Amino acid sequence: MTTHHPVAVIGAGLGGLTLARVLHVNGIQAAVLDLEASPTARTQGGMLDIHEDSGQVAVHAAGLYEEFSGLIHPGGEEMRILDKHAMVHMEEKDEGGGGRPEVERGQLRDLLLSSLPEGAVHWGAKVSGARPLGGGRHEVTLADGSVFTTDLLIGADGAWSRIRPLVSDATPAYTGVSLVELDLLDADTRHPDSAALLGGGMFFALGGGKGFLAHREPDGSLHVFTALKAPEDWIAGIDFTDTDTAKAAVLTHFADWDDSLRALILDADGAMVPRPVHALPVGHRWDRIPGVTLLGDAAHLMSPFAGEGANLAMLDGAELGLALAAHPGDTEAALAAYEQALFPRSEASAAASAANLLICFRDDAPQGLLDEFASHQQAD
Repeated sequence: MTTHHPVAVIGAGLGGLTLARVLHVNGIQAAVLDLEASPTARTQGGMLDIHEDSGQVAVHAAGLYEEFSGLIHPGGEEMRILDKHAMVHMEEKDEGGGGRPEVERGQLRDLLLSSLPEGAVHWGAKVSGARPLGGGRHEVTLADGSVFTTDLLIGADGAWSRIRPLVSDATPAYTGVSLVELDLLDADTRHPDSAALLGGGMFFALGGGKGFLAHREPDGSLHVFTALKAPEDWIAGIDFTDTDTAKAAVLTHFADWDDSLRALILDADGAMVPRPVHALPVGHRWDRIPGVTLLGDAAHLMSPFAGEGANLAMLDGAELGLALAAHPGDTEAALAAYEQALFPRSEASAAASAANLLICFRDDAPQGLLDEFASHQQAD
């Protein structure tokens, strides 16, 4: 007998879990299916600045703001912008009370997971395909060959969504920038010079189409991304299973950078992970298709240079949940209302993200980023 889920959310990321939580608060049960074998199958590291007008709105809708407040990383809103010579051009202290408090992604995900009923998330459920059955119902096939049906299918399954093809032919395209992710562990003890260089919060060191983006984690580690304008096949030419070889390959692009910045690569602990940056077209949208919609990266994948991805995913989840609660018995009205707000909001953020990517990797970097912050300060 085929399993039936009245509401099926594909993907247990921040957006999918926020949706499930808001639905739960409003008395609506949803099944969340995720391809990972368990919630601890992979690390969820990295800091997120949760914005007052998006991510925090979602946290309030989920009824979790008090618990969320306990996750905030003191000092995390500090920021430094340097050039390739390690000269500091801008430094902002975290005085508290900012509109973008920093939390660790994994802790935020755990908070959302723990707020759901036991069994709400089905782990090891990798979607291989989905097809419409008519009347807004869909059939979803999993990698293990099992099948379920649903009255409402929500694709919260990220950049390479298996649900997106039901509503859109769009696919993510390479942005021209590749990141390499690395960590320096127990930094104050093992890497004190790097810890002092980065400070307590967000860190940029930029110059001529490349740079470093980094953040201090609550556990005392430094989470670092090298960033490089490079051909799409650049990563494929490096053996990242051999860490020493990978370090040497990345370092060649920073030969004339200050030794203190090069040390972020040289002294990295553990494996280096390549992260090519892809994005959907700015303004991605679709016609109303009965019984299915998207949220988060599945709907509006963008580069990380506006800090909007996780915030929008959570806001999408919250607003979709609230729309469904506000239109009991009329799923199509709920989806139409949700998408009407989703499309212009995500288009504006995607446009800002694309513009910021260009700004960060201008030939005169970090000047463009400095000008951007100066203009925001004048507007405030």
